[in-house]
Amino acid sequence: MSKILRKYSLYLLLLFISFILSIYTAKLIYDVRRSSYEKIEKKLEKALESSDKEVLNQSIETQGSTSYQNKDLYLLARVINGEARGEPYIGQVAIGAVIINRTKHPGFPKTISGVIYQPGAFTCVSDGQINAKLEPTALKAARDALNGWDPTNGCIYYYNPAKTTNRWIWSRKVMLVIGKHRFAK
Repeated sequence: MSKILRKYSLYLLLLFISFILSIYTAKLIYDVRRSSYEKIEKKLEKALESSDKEVLNQSIETQGSTSYQNKDLYLLARVINGEARGEPYIGQVAIGAVIINRTKHPGFPKTISGVIYQPGAFTCVSDGQINAKLEPTALKAARDALNGWDPTNGCIYYYNPAKTTNRWIWSRKVMLVIGKHRFAK
């Protein structure tokens, strides 16, 4: 047994070192990505305070093939904040995913702002809750939705049954329920 250990000790040592290096490399990559997201969020917050159009129009990197701008991220976060404040995080991401799903559906405008400002589409736009103080989770949920996380699996509608008065929405097939919202196709 000791002969085998001596024979392969160098390989075992190299294997151990490569294992340790892979852990540090993964942590470094994670820290760099996290740092860049935090920089984007700080730049975005400054831009919003000063209406810096250059920053708002900068493209953001997503994990999907679609490119978005900071203003899309911010607007999506505003709607998530207005529509799903206090809901579970996955429900906030689901609201963002519904908006993105609509941009891909032939029955809706092709842009995030077009979908959000479509007349009567979102209560938070008409009642002004879109301008409520932005919660940090809304920005993260918007980023996750833009990166392709879709907890609704393609839903294009949602509603809160305790609040909606629209009879048509009740006719839509409910695919899942998250928090107080029902998601439908």
